[in-house]
Amino acid sequence: MNLEHVLVTRDADFVTITMNRPQRRNALSLAHLHDLTTAFGAAGDSDAAGIILAGAGPVFSAGHDFADVAEADEAAVRTLLDTCLHLMELIESVPQPVIARVHGLATAAGCQLVATCDLAVAADSAGFAAPGGKGGWFCHTPMVAIARNIGRKRAAELAYTGDTITAAQALDWGLVNHVVPAADLDAAVDDLLSRATRGSRASKALGKRTLNRQLHLPQADAYQLATKVMAESSQSAAAREGMAAFLNKRRPEWKD
Repeated sequence: MNLEHVLVTRDADFVTITMNRPQRRNALSLAHLHDLTTAFGAAGDSDAAGIILAGAGPVFSAGHDFADVAEADEAAVRTLLDTCLHLMELIESVPQPVIARVHGLATAAGCQLVATCDLAVAADSAGFAAPGGKGGWFCHTPMVAIARNIGRKRAAELAYTGDTITAAQALDWGLVNHVVPAADLDAAVDDLLSRATRGSRASKALGKRTLNRQLHLPQADAYQLATKVMAESSQSAAAREGMAAFLNKRRPEWKD
């Protein structure tokens, strides 16, 4: 795949999408967002089991590129933000688990990317921030995803102060799943994604879709949705194979 701002590689069952604007701290320009959208669309349509989102250079992502915004009119900024929203929705909708491999700083919309991915592993040297709170352009859209990861009070602290939190704080607050020494980052990402992609891929894809839908519903509605999907999916080939394998004490043979 020939993209200007993104590198895409495949290793066995996993696709790695690497933001490749190190000279701009992987800032999310409009062109960069389009490249990421293309890469995620192709990976989502592939037979890959999982997707890794990484960043080249010393920073994971510094968020939106102010060079796109500083002199732009409202319509142009809205286009940029709508394109970013489409990318975030795509990450949530691709059937594979998506894991963020975080090193260095992840700020503003870069932190939004981490919050949007299904899973995240960070180096112990990583940092996370929504710095708009100490400037003139508040991080309104990044906080939608971030707040749903860390809760209201912590989101308010992160957003209002604009301070950078450590990887250890991000782990404690629920923004990332694991924190490891930088030298162990690739191994930890591979280990978590390998465990997260076991089993039937069709079942996993349905599970991801339902999990993301029910998280935005009131509890009673969430149970109604989950009950409906769980009953329907009990009739699937994957469910029947998984149950038969368990009852017969054998390894399942997935056809998907």
